[in-house]
Amino acid sequence: MVWISVALLLVAYIPGALAYRLPVADRPRRAALPADERAFWAIVISIAFSSIVALILAALERYSFERLLAVDAGCSLAMLLVWRRRLGFGGTAPRPGWALAIPLVLVVSGLWQFFPSSEYVIGGKDPGVYINEGVAIAERGSLLVHDAVVAAVPPASREMFFPPYSGQPYYSLRFMGFFLLDPDAGTVIVQFPHLYPVWVAIGYGLNGVTGARQVIGWWSILGLLAVYFAGARLIGRAAAAAATALLAVSVLQIWFARYPNSEMPMQALVFAALLAFARSHVDGDHFFAWVAGVLLGLLIFLRVDAVLAIAAVAIAAGLLMTQRRMPQASFVVALGVTLVAGWFYLTGVMKPYAARPLGFVANLRPFHLALLGGAAACLAALVLAARRRPVAAAIRTWVPRAFAVAITCAAGYAYFLRQAGGRLAAPDAAAFRTFAWYLPPEGLAVAVLGCAAVAWRRFWRDPALLVTVAVFAFFFFYKTQITREHFWAARRFVAVIYPAALLMMSAAALFAVWPRPPEGGAAPPPLRSVARRFWSVGLAVVFLGFVGWRLVTASRPILNHVEYAGVISKLESLARHFGGDDLVLVEPRYSSDMHVLALPLAYVYGRNVLVLNTPRPDKARFRGFLEWARTRYRHVYFVGGGGADLLSRSISAQPVFGDRFQIPEYESRLNAYPTGVRFKEFDYSVYRLLPGTAPEPFRSLDIGAADDLNIWRFHAKERMETTSFRWSRDASYIALPNLPSSVRSVTLWMGDGGRLPGLPPARVTLYLDDQLLGEVTVVGGFQPHRFAIPSELASRVGAKDDPAVLRLVCNTWNPQKALGVADSRDVGVMVDRVEVQ
Repeated sequence: MVWISVALLLVAYIPGALAYRLPVADRPRRAALPADERAFWAIVISIAFSSIVALILAALERYSFERLLAVDAGCSLAMLLVWRRRLGFGGTAPRPGWALAIPLVLVVSGLWQFFPSSEYVIGGKDPGVYINEGVAIAERGSLLVHDAVVAAVPPASREMFFPPYSGQPYYSLRFMGFFLLDPDAGTVIVQFPHLYPVWVAIGYGLNGVTGARQVIGWWSILGLLAVYFAGARLIGRAAAAAATALLAVSVLQIWFARYPNSEMPMQALVFAALLAFARSHVDGDHFFAWVAGVLLGLLIFLRVDAVLAIAAVAIAAGLLMTQRRMPQASFVVALGVTLVAGWFYLTGVMKPYAARPLGFVANLRPFHLALLGGAAACLAALVLAARRRPVAAAIRTWVPRAFAVAITCAAGYAYFLRQAGGRLAAPDAAAFRTFAWYLPPEGLAVAVLGCAAVAWRRFWRDPALLVTVAVFAFFFFYKTQITREHFWAARRFVAVIYPAALLMMSAAALFAVWPRPPEGGAAPPPLRSVARRFWSVGLAVVFLGFVGWRLVTASRPILNHVEYAGVISKLESLARHFGGDDLVLVEPRYSSDMHVLALPLAYVYGRNVLVLNTPRPDKARFRGFLEWARTRYRHVYFVGGGGADLLSRSISAQPVFGDRFQIPEYESRLNAYPTGVRFKEFDYSVYRLLPGTAPEPFRSLDIGAADDLNIWRFHAKERMETTSFRWSRDASYIALPNLPSSVRSVTLWMGDGGRLPGLPPARVTLYLDDQLLGEVTVVGGFQPHRFAIPSELASRVGAKDDPAVLRLVCNTWNPQKALGVADSRDVGVMVDRVEVQ
């Protein structure tokens, strides 16, 4: 614990604390900031510095947690040796006051609500990709993964695992979210930028997989602090504290604080960058100019949509130029250097990731280009015209008012009038109304009015924050550019829009209690009476309390939920069955969800894993691959639950073990609000493949038990009392390896699963190697249905090396449509057993 504490101080506090104290850039000015904000800046600067060091080390393929600590310690020691006693504030820094309690309460609130972190280490979606990417950086020390398992696969066998993708800036997929660039060298690059994953790597260095998972919670706490300090400067500590307290208890903040994502780091960095920009370009503190530039530039290494924040700050800088506040040179240099580095990063190592956003820009229609060009021209014209003082004064008066009117009108149109039609999809049309799922409509209305009021009265106090919020809102409420599954779709709001909405709502509620003077104007007169103050305070507290109650009620269902709790112990148990000299083959992505376990098996637990591309690889090619694998690996295993056709007369399989478990997974609904916990089930078996060994002659198969190497295109295994079975689809297949030529019949035990009287009866047509055997109607529970096999057909399939294949064709029904239950599958009949005589 002591070592962890010292390491955490080195990467997240000491370098920034010393840099903040350097006797440069008018130190007494920043020393005069409150003690809590000084501590905040020490953390932010340290995190920015450690991020840059970690990214550089990983780009050079030299990252390790020990090297990062060494660089942080060395730079900190250098500052101590060079400036020594001059690092003290010399009595210019105020002591901590009562206001220190606010950030402390926020931190405690985050520690209570943002942990335990989810166990989302499995693949398949973005969160698991982030975790596995970070662990891969920690273990391999590089942004690129040099995958020896991939490089070793013979060229003739690659297509079974890595089919080449034409028209893409990468060769194929290694896993979902991991692009294979060069199969000869085994070079793999992850789908997403590396700033958040390097912090997963840092967390892994601090406390293993647990530390990697917990990083997102710490970033979320930093996000709370960044929102609070940025808001406090604009609307005052009281309103900012109220807004951030509401943010801390909201379902969005709590959900994403426990769930791997890059939006929470973006929240922290964006609001910190906006505060640094305001401190430098409005308050005139030159020290924060380079801080703002670095933080904004780092966003490029986090998410590509961070360009919206950079563009918004550029617009704000242009508006400030109309008021004779020029961008500071250190800001321009710091931002320019990081952006140039980001450009080479995106167009180089991250080219597969950048291809889509660059294609989006390239495909902008002339209307969009004209709109962007016109906006840039208008801003340039304002800057030029503002050389005249009357014009500058008019801009100072009318830009805030125009901004307030535009925000109010756009919000009214988006909520009340915007409807789907033509090229406008329904989810995009309803995006702003969807936002009201997470902020009560009355709170949303007050937030819009608050934004207009803040813009009208205090626009020039922090134009960058207000413009950034507007840019994000206009962009994401116009086109969300994401799958509409919630809560996941709500990540579009959580980084900037949602915290800003709470700030504006609190500002509107509390302006009457703690009034702020308009920019450049005299202080407002005091409230006329105690009664007026009392009623103002009371109404504000009641309103914010009501919104808070709504937010707490919405977040209560997820407080005790840990996404995928228990999956790590199951993965560790699975990994223990394989050695470092074994090869593990996993069935394809569309056969079952087993591929999501393949990713952490490879990149977290270091096993040799390959995912099949098809459940029916070419037998001769697969046999050749297994013969090669025997020369390199001790054993070759297969892991599956959905079915694959791998056996033949020269390939057999030995069952090793199996497992069936469920993990909690919160409901994910399309264009609807999630309401509760569901369970994700894994039911799999592990087999040892034995090339060169003929299986026993086929006699019978228990469907729903150890059948994974004999079936495909069935639904998952199920059990009803003591009977195991699977539901068939419209067409399902059963492989009969080493089928004797003496067989004369095949019998299937099938049941209709309780079809309603109004549905068509279950009709099953059976083929053996594409030759029709017959058709039956399946009624009621499990009953044997016998089909004769012609002797000539039996002789033909008995002479083959490949298995004979039964094909069941059946008319399907949908339980969700027919019965209104949650099961949305299209199912045919229940199949329990197959036997040949």
